[in-house]
Amino acid sequence: MAQTTDPAEASANLATSARRSIPLSRRKGDLLFIAFFLLNLGFITYIVDLEQIVIANPAHFTYPLWPPAPLVDLIHNYGKALDPLLLARPIWWKATIWIDALFFGPFYAVALYAYIRGRDWIRIPTVVWASVLMTNVTIILFEEVAGPSATPQLPLVILLNLPWLLVPIAALVRMWRNEHPFTEPVEN
Repeated sequence: MAQTTDPAEASANLATSARRSIPLSRRKGDLLFIAFFLLNLGFITYIVDLEQIVIANPAHFTYPLWPPAPLVDLIHNYGKALDPLLLARPIWWKATIWIDALFFGPFYAVALYAYIRGRDWIRIPTVVWASVLMTNVTIILFEEVAGPSATPQLPLVILLNLPWLLVPIAALVRMWRNEHPFTEPVEN
C-alpha cells in the first residue's frame, strides 16, 4: 500500500482512525469484570493464594505476617469443610497458585485501570488471562470431582468455582466481538 503525500487525504485518514474511550457509564457490563478483578486482586490472589505460598503445611505452621491470622483460619476452615485439595496442596496445585500470584495479580491491577479508563490494549492480555484461568480451573475441578483430594461437597464447590469459569468466558466473548472493545471512532 502506497503512502499518500496529499495532506488532505492524510488528514482524512487520521480523522477516520481517531478513537476515544467509551465512558464506563455506557459499558455497564464491564462493571462485572471490574468487580471480579477487585475481588481477585484484593482477596483471592494476595490473601487466599498467598496463604498457600507462605504456609507450606497447613497442619504444622506458624502464622505469617500476611495474611492475618483470622483470614488464615477462614481459609483453613473452608479447606477442612469443603475443599481438601486446598489443604493437600499437591505440586501442580502450587504451580497454579504461583501463576495466580506472579501473573494474574499484576494482570488484575492493570486490567482494573484499563477497564475503568477504556483502553483497547487490554484486549489481548484479557484473552490470554481468560484462556489460562479457564484451563487452570478446569484442571482443578477435575481433581475436585475424581482426584485423590476430591471434595465431599461437590455441588457447592462447583458453584463456588463457577465464576472463575463464567467470567473468563464472558471476557472472551466481550473481547472476541470487537477489535476495539473500549473505544469508538471520533466523529467530526
